[in-house]
Amino acid sequence: MMRNLALFFGSFLVGALSPAMAQDAPERWSIAIHGGAGTISPDRMTEDQRAEYEAALQEALDAGAAILAEGGSAMDAIQAAILPMEDSPLFNAGKGAVFTWEGANELDASIMDGRDRSAGAVTGVTTVKNPILLADKVRTDSPHVFLMGEGAETFAMEQGFEVTPPEYFATERRREALERMKADALSAMDVDHKFGTVGAVALDMDGNLAAGTSTGGMTGKRWGRIGDAPVIGAGTYADNRSCAVSATGWGEYFIRVGVAQEICTRLRIERESSRRETEWEASRASNESNPSNITFVHVNSVQLGAEVGQDIADEVMAEVAELGGDGGVILVTPEGHAIYSFNTTGMYRGRATSEGVNEVAIFGEGVVESDTPDH
Repeated sequence: MMRNLALFFGSFLVGALSPAMAQDAPERWSIAIHGGAGTISPDRMTEDQRAEYEAALQEALDAGAAILAEGGSAMDAIQAAILPMEDSPLFNAGKGAVFTWEGANELDASIMDGRDRSAGAVTGVTTVKNPILLADKVRTDSPHVFLMGEGAETFAMEQGFEVTPPEYFATERRREALERMKADALSAMDVDHKFGTVGAVALDMDGNLAAGTSTGGMTGKRWGRIGDAPVIGAGTYADNRSCAVSATGWGEYFIRVGVAQEICTRLRIERESSRRETEWEASRASNESNPSNITFVHVNSVQLGAEVGQDIADEVMAEVAELGGDGGVILVTPEGHAIYSFNTTGMYRGRATSEGVNEVAIFGEGVVESDTPDH
C-alpha cells in the first residue's frame, strides 16, 4: 500500500484535446536547521543557557529565512544560516570546535545543490574561519568534490580566503573536555553529551533544494579520523527529485548507513511509485468513462504528505540505532515539509516556512515559538 495520502497531479491526457488542468504551484519556501543532537536534558541546562542557545538558533534560522522570503536561492540561504553557528562558541563547528587528541581544532564541512547534485566538501582544515564557504568554493571553483588538510588550505588561499589563526577556534570549555577525557581515560561519548555539528536544509521559491553541514568532529579524535559531516551521502545530501538532508550524530554509524542519501533515495522511490500508481488509476478512470478513446494519463508530478518523509526519516534513524549509533537529521522536501528525526533525548533545531511557521526547540518535547515577525 502507498504511504502517501496526499497526491496531486499536474497531468496531461495523451491523445485527448483538453488542456492540462493543473495550476502552477504557489511560491513557497522552507528551511530547517540543527546545532547538534545528543543527551540533552533540561536538568543539565540553566534557564540562561537555554535562552542563549534558543537565541543563537533563532539568529541562524532568521538569517536563512530572510533570504528565502526575498526570493533568494536555497544555496545562499543554508550558508547564511550556517555562518552564525560556525561563528558561535556554543556549537561544535568553526569557533568552539572540539579538540583532537593532539590539541588542535580540525574542521569539516560539506554542501550540496539539489538542482544538479553538485557538491563540495573539506576535512581537516585548521585555518579557515568558515569551512562551509570553502566547501562551496570546492563545489563551484574546482574540478573536485572533496579536499583535505593542507591541500584544502592551499586551495583556500588561492581562492582568497584569509588565514585564521588556530587560536581563534579554541575555547576553554572544549579544552577542558579534552583534558578530562585524557585524565580519566574517558571516551568521546563520556565528555560530549551532545554532538554540536551544525547544518541547514532549504527549499527556495524556484523549487530548488540545498543542504550543508559543518563540524569540528569528535573530542579526542585520532589518526585523522573523519566523521559523516563532510561525507556526501552520509551527513549531507540534496536532490530536487527527493529531499535535502543534513545529519548530526555518531558519524561512524551514519557513514555505514549512508543516512542522508538513504533518506533521499527512499523518498525518490516512494515518489516514483506514487506517480506510477496515480497514472494507472487515472488512466483506468479515463478509459472507463470513454472506452472508445483509450487514453493514457501522464502525471508530471505528485505531492507526498509530510507523514511520508517523517516515516522514512524515522525508519533510517531506527537503523542507525539498531547498529548502536545515535543522533538526528533535518530534511526538507519539494513540497516544503520541514522535518526532524532524532533518536536522542534532544536536538538543537529550528524551522521556518512561507506559511508562517517559525520555531526553535532543544528538548524532545514541544517547540519555542518566535516572537519575531513571520518572513
